[in-house]
Amino acid sequence: MAAARVLLLQSGRPEAVSFARSVCGLLGAGPGLGPWPTYCSFEGGRLVLSAEPFPGSAAKLPLQRPPFCPFAALEQQQPRSPGVELPTHRGVDLGVAIILQSSDQTVLLTRRTRTLRTYPNLWVPPGGHMEADEELLEGGLRELQEETGLQLPQGQFSWVPLGLWESAYPPRLSWGFPRSHHVVLYLLVVSQESQLQLQARIQPNPSEVSAFTWLGPDVAAAVAATEDGTETPGSLSQDLPLSVSAVELTEQGGTQPLALPLALLLRTTPPTAAEDQERVSSGTKFALGLWLQHLGRERVAPPTAT
Repeated sequence: MAAARVLLLQSGRPEAVSFARSVCGLLGAGPGLGPWPTYCSFEGGRLVLSAEPFPGSAAKLPLQRPPFCPFAALEQQQPRSPGVELPTHRGVDLGVAIILQSSDQTVLLTRRTRTLRTYPNLWVPPGGHMEADEELLEGGLRELQEETGLQLPQGQFSWVPLGLWESAYPPRLSWGFPRSHHVVLYLLVVSQESQLQLQARIQPNPSEVSAFTWLGPDVAAAVAATEDGTETPGSLSQDLPLSVSAVELTEQGGTQPLALPLALLLRTTPPTAAEDQERVSSGTKFALGLWLQHLGRERVAPPTAT
């Protein structure tokens, strides 16, 4: 695992995490639902995590996994089911995702195309794999540009890390054994431009993105409150719209407006395989909740002295 991107600080030195092990479990997450405060540092394209502060740790972030995390489920199987052999030569990959907030406090989500090998047709923020030796913000902004065409002018945005999500695909053991294992670092990027200004420059990459939308705090709160592993709420708040305005790519290469049913965004991960069922990913719901917490802190923060 020479190219391992996610490491845990164990016995005073960073060690690569095996593909088959739950990162949350190794950090002592235990049987609770989390999230768990985790100290981290990022150097040379590698993320180092620890349950305790360590020299060089730059942030303490919440780390979370879904309640049906397949790696946790496999570790709880004693003995393991016959025929379950996960790769031991692979490590855990590192991903980065951008929660892009406009000046009028909406955030951008994109729908992944149906043809992608992992997470097809899911609503997620722009993001992807970190390249070797990339800095966090550099990798996130590269993915944002590759997927949406957006380049943010220097000096017209601020950013802060929000949290960490342990991700597997397929997302449930009942769907099949995991083929990918990531820790995704969500970065909040706050633009000084409005939603309309940003949207005017969006040029989605059709090989990765089939639609996009902007969520305000009220709708984002409804989505974030939908807990995976439970049934979708039977009724919506009277204050919420039945649909959200979105933009969809056409087969001819253009775009068209799309009325996106809110009930679709509240779907949870089904217990049986439904790889292209349109819904918001579990990690995205977690990140939206962190964004709302950040907004709440910003609103109650006292003004700084001048």
